Amino acid sequence: MRSGHGLRTTRQREIIMDELRKSRSHPTADEMYEMVRRRLPRISLGTVYRNLEVLSDCGMIRKLEIGGTQKRFDGIAGAHYHLLCTRCGRIEDLPLDAMPEISKALGRKKIRDFEIREHRVAFLGLCPKCRDGKRRLTAVSRGATKGGM
Repeated sequence: MRSGHGLRTTRQREIIMDELRKSRSHPTADEMYEMVRRRLPRISLGTVYRNLEVLSDCGMIRKLEIGGTQKRFDGIAGAHYHLLCTRCGRIEDLPLDAMPEISKALGRKKIRDFEIREHRVAFLGLCPKCRDGKRRLTAVSRGATKGGM
């Protein structure tokens, strides 16, 4: 059986997709492995990595590459923005309608005669816990401010 993206559907891919869509934390491949392993104890880390890459390449999920940190994966493949805490590395989804003016321009697929085929926007700042001093800076989050999304 094939998905709407022409990709062969396997039980492993179905479970990976199901677990990723349930998660709102934008997990790393290692975190995905731990989630999937609860349902498929014999699955290998390499299988999870390969399937995440394949699912990302065919547009079924999004791969978030934040400079200095591990790749993270998003079960929402459609266009949306992200909020990224530069202290703890927390990532949250932000729907397009949160920014009406930008959304309108992107909906036209053309900005200043530049044809838009894809876009990725991340807003960097502090999550409420870090802003209020309730979280400490981690080694992982130190690299989150370098590079882009």
